Amino acid sequence: MRLRALLETDALGLRLLGGDDELDRTVRGVMTTDLKDPSRYLSGGELVLTGLAWLREPEDAEPFVRILASAGVAALAAGEAELGDIPDDLVEACSRHRLPLFAVNETVAFATITEHVVRQVSGERAGDLAAVVDRHRRLMTSGPAGGGPEVVLDLLGSDLDLRAWVLSPTGRQIAGAGEPLDAGLASTLAGEHLAATRTGRRGPHRLSAAGTTYSLFPIRNTGRGAPPAARDVRETVLSDWLLAVEADAGDWPAARLDLLQGVTQLIAVERDRRDAARTVRRRLAQEVLELVQTGAPPAEIAARLRVAAPVLLPGLGTAPHWQVVVARVEWDPEGGAGPVDTGPVAQALLEEILVDPATVGADSADRIAVAHHGDEAIALVPLPAGPLPDSEDEGTTAALGLHADALLAAVRDPLSSGLADDGRLTLGVSAAVHSAEGLRGALEEARHARRVAAARPGRVCAAGHHELASHVLLLPFVPDDVRRAFTARLLDPLRDYDRRHRAELIPTLEAFLDCDGSWTRCATRLHLHVNTLRYRVGRIEQLTGRDLSRLEDKLDFFLALRMS
Repeated sequence: MRLRALLETDALGLRLLGGDDELDRTVRGVMTTDLKDPSRYLSGGELVLTGLAWLREPEDAEPFVRILASAGVAALAAGEAELGDIPDDLVEACSRHRLPLFAVNETVAFATITEHVVRQVSGERAGDLAAVVDRHRRLMTSGPAGGGPEVVLDLLGSDLDLRAWVLSPTGRQIAGAGEPLDAGLASTLAGEHLAATRTGRRGPHRLSAAGTTYSLFPIRNTGRGAPPAARDVRETVLSDWLLAVEADAGDWPAARLDLLQGVTQLIAVERDRRDAARTVRRRLAQEVLELVQTGAPPAEIAARLRVAAPVLLPGLGTAPHWQVVVARVEWDPEGGAGPVDTGPVAQALLEEILVDPATVGADSADRIAVAHHGDEAIALVPLPAGPLPDSEDEGTTAALGLHADALLAAVRDPLSSGLADDGRLTLGVSAAVHSAEGLRGALEEARHARRVAAARPGRVCAAGHHELASHVLLLPFVPDDVRRAFTARLLDPLRDYDRRHRAELIPTLEAFLDCDGSWTRCATRLHLHVNTLRYRVGRIEQLTGRDLSRLEDKLDFFLALRMS
């Protein structure tokens, strides 16, 4: 609003004392102060209200006005209640610095002026922003995007003083204005949003973190690539973005809430564009996957890979290595309205998981090709040409391959909130291969690793190819009742004995097997005399009827401990 509009509002009781040629200045806010130096609280464009308590000597006026002028305030309004007429020294100082000066009648409270200015400024800003949002919506739905979500978020900051960020369901920042959101805080916000969505609460959801309140608005994917209206929230909860606003929307008027809903719709258009851009990569992955699964000749698969490599790794001169990642989302069939189509959910989620969590932007997954087959998502991930991750040269290979635990480390908490008590995400990662001949094996390896992950407790689990070279590969496929009977038969006598005598037979057995049956090394590890160790091992053999000098019995104990 303009200063002129304030002067023309009789209810405010303002009288102009100087600066009539500056009345077209814009007022962006209001601040009341009686500090001699309020500079730390000024950002420019304010109408400053003061009761003149800071004015002790005539020479105090000049430095005060100079501070306001340097800060770029719109005008100064001085109350007459304290001193009566406004001192000439203040009038003259304002004239020298070309700062408009108003006198406020003693019958008018500063709160009245503040409320009027805030109401007018907020209304005008919301109207201006709404018009801009509407214009961008029309542009973005009919032609090229006008700068992406950042443009609208910048407008929220400049016109409504709202800091906001667009986050993925894993908490990765997709867009933001100004400083990036702290990664830990972003993960917390995403987790809260997912948990609230699972309970059926309508947005915006509110959360206080580190003394600041955030309002979380869902961004529904309703564009060309969106699935039909979901019958069950679980079909979309793990793939929808959210808008996090640093403000408490609980007391917002309906007009502002509607404006923010318009912003989320605008960002949804951008997401639709991103999903459309992924179509080519998804199709390439699907074609390669079908060739691999149908046993096509390696030459045919290699030809498809040569087509895929320039799309996934632009400018790469040589063929890359490849890794396969398999993911599956499973829901308790009793937890919703009916069966959930989990393939597309797993596909969108795997595309997000494979992006470096420190990467900002909606188009950062341009090297990831994910297909889905039934309820299984399968990613074909290219790696730059070089030594394979399994080679001896760890200095050059550690960064080349994807590692199962690292993939889920940054996303486990928020996704666990979205999966709640009735969902699971399991993921398996293959070793890297450098030819078409190896892709069939890599796919089966990733699938086996995922099954190993599925046998573990927890809502979000992963396993890598390195775990398939041991007994771990076999244990997940042993029926639960067989596993329980096997471990009970071998270990329950030892547990009962330990419970009654505190003999520590179970820890002794674990250490003995871990030391490959070496009496000396095991005694040293347990800080025991060798004779004491021999006595404990003898007691284990007596209670179980097994002989720990026999390989078969050692192996049985080893498996029982791993399955327990």
